[in-house]
Amino acid sequence: MIKLSIYKEHYKEIIRLGVPIMLGQLGIIIVGFADNIMVGYHSTEELAAASFVNNFFNLVFIAGMGFSYGLTPIIGNLFAQKEYAKAGEILKNSLFINTFVGLFLGLIMLFLLFNIDLLEQPEELMPYIIPYYILQLISILFIMLFNSFKQFCDGTTDTVTPMWIMLSSNGLNIIGNYLLIYGELGFPELGLTGAGISTLVSRVVSLLLFSILFIKHSRFKPYFKGFKEGVVNKLDIGKLVRLGLPVGFLMGVETGSFSLSVIMMGWLGSIALAAHQIIGVITTLGFMIYYGIGAAITIQVSTYRGKNDWINIRNTTFAGLHLIMIIAIFVVLLILTFRNTMGYIFTPEKEVVTMVALLAWSVILYQFGDGLQITFANALRGIADVKHMAYVACFCHLGLALPIGYFCGFILDWGAIGIWCGFPISLTTLGILLWKRFNKLTIK
Repeated sequence: MIKLSIYKEHYKEIIRLGVPIMLGQLGIIIVGFADNIMVGYHSTEELAAASFVNNFFNLVFIAGMGFSYGLTPIIGNLFAQKEYAKAGEILKNSLFINTFVGLFLGLIMLFLLFNIDLLEQPEELMPYIIPYYILQLISILFIMLFNSFKQFCDGTTDTVTPMWIMLSSNGLNIIGNYLLIYGELGFPELGLTGAGISTLVSRVVSLLLFSILFIKHSRFKPYFKGFKEGVVNKLDIGKLVRLGLPVGFLMGVETGSFSLSVIMMGWLGSIALAAHQIIGVITTLGFMIYYGIGAAITIQVSTYRGKNDWINIRNTTFAGLHLIMIIAIFVVLLILTFRNTMGYIFTPEKEVVTMVALLAWSVILYQFGDGLQITFANALRGIADVKHMAYVACFCHLGLALPIGYFCGFILDWGAIGIWCGFPISLTTLGILLWKRFNKLTIK
C-alpha cells in the first residue's frame, strides 16, 4: 500500500516548479497547432512539406535541448550549496559550448540540404521545402543559446522567467503566422515560407529578451558577477559535455525514430506525410507536458543530490511519476474522444483526417510508456547517471522502433499504421529499463 502522505510535499514542489515549465511547453504546442492549422488550410502540399522539414529539425532541436540539459543538474548542485558566482561562470561556459554545438548541427543540416534529392520526396513539395528548410536552419544557433539561459534558470528553481519569455515569443509567432501566411494587413502572402520567417523572428526575440533580463535584472546580479569574471575553461566544458552529450543522444534517438519514419511516410505519398505531421503535433501534447514534470523532477533530484539525500531523491521521483500517470490518463481520454474528428482542426481533406484517426491508436498505446521513460530519464539526469540510458535508448529507438515500423509497414504491408507500430513497444521497453536502472542506483 502506497503511503501518499510521504509524497505530499513533493507533489506541491513539483507542481510549483513544473507548472510554469508545462505552460511554456504548452505555448510551444499551441504554436505547433496554429502553424499547422494555418498552413494546412493554405494548402495540403505545404502541410506535407512542413511535415518533412519539421520532423528533421525536431530531431536537431530536441537533441540540442537534450545536450543543454547537462547544465541543469550542475546548476542545481551549485544552487543548493549557494555557490552563485560559480553558477554564473558555468552559464558562460554553457553558452560557449552551445555555440559550437549549434554551428555543428547547422553544418549537418546544411549537408543534408545539399543532398535532399536522395531522400526521394514528392517533387511537387520541393518549392515549399527548400525556403522553409533554410529558415529553420538559420534558427538553430538562436535556439541553442536560448537553451543555455533556460536550463540555467531551471537549475536555480526559477521556472517562471523562461515561461513568460516563451509565452511572449509564442504569441508573437502566432501573430506573425497570421500576417505572413495569408498576407493580411498589407503583408505579402508567403504561405509556408511566411510561417518560417515568423518562427525565426520569434526565436531571435526570445534570446534577446533573456540576454537583457540576465544583464539588467537584480535577481541575476549574484550570478552575473560570476559570469563576467569567470573564464571559459576545459574543466567546466568537460562536465557539460559529459552530462549533456548522453542526454542529447537519448533525446535525439527518441526524436530520430519519429523523424526518420517521415522518410518511410514520404514513400506512401503526400496524404501520409500530412497525417504524420498532424499526429506528430498532437502527440507532443502529452510529450511536452510530461517533460514539464520531468524537468521539475530533475531540478528537485539534483538539489537533493547536492545534499546527498537519497530518500528524498526516490520520493520526489515517484511523486513525479504519479503526476505524470494522472496526466497520461487525461491525454488518452482526450485523444479517444476526438480521434475521428481532430484531423479537421488542421485540414479539410477527409483522406488525411481518416489516416490521423487510424494513427491515433498508436499514440494512445504508448502514452504510459512514454510517461514512464520520461520520469526515470529525468531522475537519472538529476543524479548525473546518463551514459547507461543513452545506450538503452539507442537500442529501443533504433533497434526496436524503426525496424518494427519498417517490417509492419512494408513487409506486412500495413502502410502508415504499420510504420507507427514500433513506438508503443520501444517507449514502454525503455521506460521499464530506466526504472530498473534507477532502482538499482537508489535502493540502499
